[in-house]
Amino acid sequence: MHSSAVGTVLRPALHFAHLLVAVLLGVVATSCGPASSGGPGAAYSKDNPADVVATIGMIADVAARVGGERVRVRSLMGAGVDPHLYKASPGDIRTLTGADLVLYNGLLLEGKMTDVLVRLAATKPVVAVSERIPEERLMHPAGAHEHADPHIWFDVSLWMLAAERIRDALIALDPAGKDMYTANAAAYLEEMRALDAEVRTKVAAIPEAKRLLVTAHDAFGYFGRAYGIEVRGIQGISTEAEASLKDINTLVDDLVARKVPAVFVESSVPRKTIEALIEGAASRGHSLRIGGELFSDAMGAAGTAEGTYIGMVRHNVDAIAGALR
Repeated sequence: MHSSAVGTVLRPALHFAHLLVAVLLGVVATSCGPASSGGPGAAYSKDNPADVVATIGMIADVAARVGGERVRVRSLMGAGVDPHLYKASPGDIRTLTGADLVLYNGLLLEGKMTDVLVRLAATKPVVAVSERIPEERLMHPAGAHEHADPHIWFDVSLWMLAAERIRDALIALDPAGKDMYTANAAAYLEEMRALDAEVRTKVAAIPEAKRLLVTAHDAFGYFGRAYGIEVRGIQGISTEAEASLKDINTLVDDLVARKVPAVFVESSVPRKTIEALIEGAASRGHSLRIGGELFSDAMGAAGTAEGTYIGMVRHNVDAIAGALR
């Protein structure tokens, strides 16, 4: 197994591959020829780009920016797709098996794909972009100390570490492209530093008493810690969790007491629990509205500003600051 997949093929524990996954991978490998067209040291170029597959759009966007014309990047999960619940299809397995490099988040974000990623790591580079983030910078929600929060992209400084890991994975795959990957990454990291400063400024403009961000599930913990805003998710860090009536009522009490004007829906999560908050607040005489739709576990549609990592973060902070101010 490649070393990049060992430490964080999903912290803290690995599940062994199910027989079905083994069969599917075996069928794909025998029916489609070699698992990849290249591999470390292959002669990649603009005319023969490396085939890079990412699990989520945020990773794919960074890989495309850093890789430039020497890579072809595909994302398994598009707009509106929930990675917590995603299961790899036979078509996904064919795509992964044919890739030269596979990039995934780790930290159990792609929990239902664990077996596929583990088996692929025996034959090709499979890299968790979170693997170099120091343990002390990871968040562990109450009651889930063994599982770190995987939503690291909402602290731009942490996602910069992920970008550096992607850069190094591309260099390891394609050493001839090192200078280009290094230059592209440096330029992109500068954009990310500017974004980090922009988010801080916009959140600081929200009145302190109203800095309460309420969303459908607890995806914005890193955002809250990094930029100084309290975050409450109705569900846990995974959308597989269920919110209790007690949790909803407690949250409604807080919203009413603090006169928070808005809560937020997410593009990849059903809005029924958010609507329950609005109804609960109305029954207590407080007008609560939906402040906007945030992109949490998935970016916006391809070809839109929100379909890029930087555009997604900017959209979110503008919606949050605008509604809570």
